[in-house]
Amino acid sequence: MYSVDDIKEILGAFDKSKATKLEIKTADGERLTIAHQTEQVVVSSAAVTVPPAEVHTALPDTRPSASPFIQPEESEQPDDGSSPVASPMVGVFYAAPSPDSEAYVSVGSTVKKGDVLCLIEAMKLMNEVTAEKSGEITKICVENGQVVEYGQPLFMIK
Repeated sequence: MYSVDDIKEILGAFDKSKATKLEIKTADGERLTIAHQTEQVVVSSAAVTVPPAEVHTALPDTRPSASPFIQPEESEQPDDGSSPVASPMVGVFYAAPSPDSEAYVSVGSTVKKGDVLCLIEAMKLMNEVTAEKSGEITKICVENGQVVEYGQPLFMIK
């Protein structure tokens, strides 16, 4: 079975590639399929353990030439000193631990390094995203339940 770091590395490499579909198969029939679609990235899985030699890519690249989640250029960076908190993986963004709970943070919240900012659900696992620095949340860049990509800005912290 792959570790979370292995999965992050695979997803990061896949996101940077021109491939639109990745399928990993094991000898005992389990498989992991990742595919880019025009609106979102779909990830379906079963627990897999497979040597890297069995990773195959298929289909021509039909994605738009520029990702809508690329970091803004310096001229587009906010001049209030805010810095982005990027998604560490592909998954579904959740602002709160459960639907009836309050969000971990909101605009204006003060956070300390290590505070939980949100959850990213990837492959049926809930992963906490924590603050890499102390500061104030100046912007929430995504909506609850939205599919996010690796490196996509989630929050701005000043």
